[in-house]
Amino acid sequence: MTSYWCSQALLPTGLASSVLVSVADGRFTSVVAGAEAGDAVRLEGLVIPGLANCHSHAFHRALRGRTQTERGTFWTWREQMYSVASVLTPDSYYRLARAVYGEMVLAGITSVGEFHYLHHGPGGKRYDEPNAMGEALIAAARDAGLRIALLDTCYVAGGIDQPLNEVQKRFSDGDAVAWGSRVRQLRGADDVVIGAAAHSVRGVPDDQLGVVAAVLPEAPLHVHLSEQVAENEACLAAYGRTPSQLLDESGFLGPRTSAVHATHLTPVDVGLLGSTGTYSCFCPTTERDLADGIGPSVALRDAGSPLTLGSDSHAVVDLFEEMRAVELDERLSSQERGHWSAAELLAAATVTGHRSIGFGDAGVIEVGARADLVALRLDSPRTAGTGGSVETAVFAASAADVTDVVVGGVQVVAEGNHVKLAVGAELAASIEAVTR
Repeated sequence: MTSYWCSQALLPTGLASSVLVSVADGRFTSVVAGAEAGDAVRLEGLVIPGLANCHSHAFHRALRGRTQTERGTFWTWREQMYSVASVLTPDSYYRLARAVYGEMVLAGITSVGEFHYLHHGPGGKRYDEPNAMGEALIAAARDAGLRIALLDTCYVAGGIDQPLNEVQKRFSDGDAVAWGSRVRQLRGADDVVIGAAAHSVRGVPDDQLGVVAAVLPEAPLHVHLSEQVAENEACLAAYGRTPSQLLDESGFLGPRTSAVHATHLTPVDVGLLGSTGTYSCFCPTTERDLADGIGPSVALRDAGSPLTLGSDSHAVVDLFEEMRAVELDERLSSQERGHWSAAELLAAATVTGHRSIGFGDAGVIEVGARADLVALRLDSPRTAGTGGSVETAVFAASAADVTDVVVGGVQVVAEGNHVKLAVGAELAASIEAVTR
C-alpha cells in the first residue's frame, strides 16, 4: 500500500487541508482530511484529480511551430498534416507518441482519448500486424505512464462523394465493415479502452455511419462534427440535412457518443445533441489555431450535452488553458461574463472527461476511484496570491505549474520532471525524424 499526503486537495465535498490518501491496486482505499503526513509521500500546493484529454491526434504535435509561416486556411494546414502522416511508421509513431504523451503527463493529464485514423502503410498497404499503428500508440501511452482510450477511427472517403487521396489511403480499410473486422481484433485492458469513431460525415458516407456505431456497442463512440462551415454546406448539398441530423438518423448520437468541436450548429442540432445526452468535446486552442470558430458551449450545456475537453492538434498541451478558454471564448462571443463556473470547467476536464472516454471510475479523489493526483504550485508568478482554490486551477494555473503527477497510484512526475523520460529531448528527436 502507498500513501500520499496533500497539503490541500480538492475533494468531492470541496477543498480540504492535510489530506492523507492510501492506495492499493491503483485505487484510493482511504481519503482522510486533517491527517498527519507520517511517512507518506508529500504533495505540496493544490492537489486536484487527474485530467482527461478527450481528443488527441498524437502525430499532429509535429506541426507545432511549423504551420504558422503562412496565412493559409484549415485546408492548407491539412496538407501539412498529411505530409507528416505520409512518413510515419509503427516505430517512428511509437517514439513520437511516447514523447507527446510524456508532455501530456507533465501537464497533469492522466488519461487520453486518441482519435486514431493512421492505420496502414503508404498507399494503404497492410502491415503484417493489422493493428501495428494502434498497438504502437498503446505501447507509447503505457511507457509514458498514462491510460489510453484508443478511439479507432473509420475513414473511407476523401470527402462527400470524393475518392481518397494518396495519403488518405493509409487511413482507410475500404469500407466500414472491413474497418470493423480489424477493430474487433484489438483488446483492451485495465489501462486501455478500445473505442470507435467515425472521422466525420466527410470521411464516412451516410450509409456506413450506422455500421460504425454498431461495431462496439458498449464502447465510447466519437466523431468530428461541424468543425468547418464547408463541411456543413457539403453535407446539406449531398443529403439535405445537417451533419448532426445525419448522425442522429444513423443512430450515432447518444450518451456514449462525443461530438468533437460541435462548432457550427443550428438550434435543431443543439437540441439533438442535448436530447440524446451526447457529449460535446471542445478543443479551444486548436479551434482558434485553425480559425474554426467558437462553438455554442452554453446552449449545448443548457440543452443537456455534457462538456468535455481535448488538445486535438496539440498546438498547446495545457488542459488548464482549454478549461478557461471555454468561458473566455463565450465572453468574447456574448460580450458578457460568467457563463461557466470554475467547478463546472474542472469537472469537464476531470470526471466528465474520463467518463466520456470509458474511464468512468477516474477523475475524482474518493475511495474506490482510480488513484490519480495532480499537484499545482501555489507560489509561481501565475498562481501566487490567487487563493489556492478551484478558481486558481482553472483561471490562473497553467501546465507549467504542475509539479507532481500520480497515475493509478504510481508517481510519474516528481518535482516537475517525468520520472522515466527526457520529454523535451524525445520530442525534439522524434519530430526531427519525421519532418526533416
